[in-house]
Amino acid sequence: MQTAQSVIIFALYPAAAVMLGGLIAIWRTMSPKLISAVQHFAAGVLFCALSTELLPDLVHRKMPWVTLIGFSLGVLVMLMVKHFAESYGQKGIAASQQQPTSLIMILGFDIAIDGLLIGLGFAAGAKQGLLLTVALTLEVLFLGLSGAAALKSSGAGRNRILLITLGFSFILIAGAWAGQALLAGASDMVIDAFLAFGLAALLYLVTEELLVEAHEVPETSALTAMFFVGFILLLTVEMFI
Repeated sequence: MQTAQSVIIFALYPAAAVMLGGLIAIWRTMSPKLISAVQHFAAGVLFCALSTELLPDLVHRKMPWVTLIGFSLGVLVMLMVKHFAESYGQKGIAASQQQPTSLIMILGFDIAIDGLLIGLGFAAGAKQGLLLTVALTLEVLFLGLSGAAALKSSGAGRNRILLITLGFSFILIAGAWAGQALLAGASDMVIDAFLAFGLAALLYLVTEELLVEAHEVPETSALTAMFFVGFILLLTVEMFI
């Protein structure tokens, strides 16, 4: 298991990606097709990480009941996040375009989970943690982008947007530290449960966030191909690690 210091160092990369997404939203607007292409790519990378690392690791541990409980809890938590987003997020934005507070809170919670997953990945092993860090770096880039874009459209100033985006970065780092701290010296049963939780969360991020948002743009063969490019690229990198 990696030390807390090394996990935080790795978490600095996705934290920087959150800031980059915020800066992009402040200074220029990406075209919908470009955003969709990178979202497809990020979904492929993320799916490769969970299907080639987390899933085989859980199968080899052979703790079906622990895996079932952890996975079920992961699904429950992500569905609760979705329910909160649908019930309060959009309602809050429609009621007050000047203060998209609900959306910011949801994004903050989402980023905290991403940071937690990085810590959990390193609990499974250095290779798993590294691949998850790469995959989640692309995913949080768009969380920072969407949060900053929502603030910008509501009339928020650049300084406020930068401060909130910086807060997202610190939340991600804190989540990664918490994930490592929770599993420092933990038993195989506890690690298995948390990895199953992480598997469910990652599946949700791929199927209900990245791909759903990517499909808001009319689908083309080139956009669809980006998912498979992301998958095979990370798979190839994994073979050299």
